[in-house]
Amino acid sequence: MRFTSAVFFSGLLAAVSAHFQLQYPPPRGDFVEDDEPTFCDGYANAVSNRTVFPTTGGKISINSEHPQWTLGGIIATVQNPDSFDNFKANNAFQYVVPFFKTSGEGGFCFPLDLAAQNISGVQDGANVTIQLIFDGGDGQLYQCADLTLSDSATVPDSVSCTNATDAAVTPVSTGVATATATSPASSTASASATQTSNAASAKNVMGLFGAAGVLAAIAAML
Repeated sequence: MRFTSAVFFSGLLAAVSAHFQLQYPPPRGDFVEDDEPTFCDGYANAVSNRTVFPTTGGKISINSEHPQWTLGGIIATVQNPDSFDNFKANNAFQYVVPFFKTSGEGGFCFPLDLAAQNISGVQDGANVTIQLIFDGGDGQLYQCADLTLSDSATVPDSVSCTNATDAAVTPVSTGVATATATSPASSTASASATQTSNAASAKNVMGLFGAAGVLAAIAAML
């Protein structure tokens, strides 16, 4: 799918009435409802206390406040990703969760095998960042998790991996789009322009699709 400038700007003006929360791995910082429509929920820098996350056998758990929604995930292998460009390689976004649509409010959990994605830099001991992009129909929302990958790590037993519904997952239509983004600014004056650029970049992310095996694994859990 493609997004024109008119569609994008109308999306920016729309009020986001509901949200989602990344449960596991934990996000960069406390959930900030007003900042969730911006890059990494408004957190520009990676945390120092990264979550140790399995290279194989990982899980993603979220809470959705929307009855119908779309979700996808991209990964950055740089030390401190602060813009959407850091989630690209050869000018293409690095997917770990292809965009899919489903329905139902409440908890939603699915497997994530990072090693199977064959992304350069995704390996034991690497510091990476995953950014989830969520759209419930009234605007895109973003949350990031900073991770240190480990071949020997496992998901803690305390992490609940149950789904509130057994609704089917459907891949988002394919499309091709280009995007640019800038780093988050420190001043109030430039922050607005930065958020606009980052949001535009992510809007184009929503039109891309890959890694069908992830979707198969998600569907198998439902």
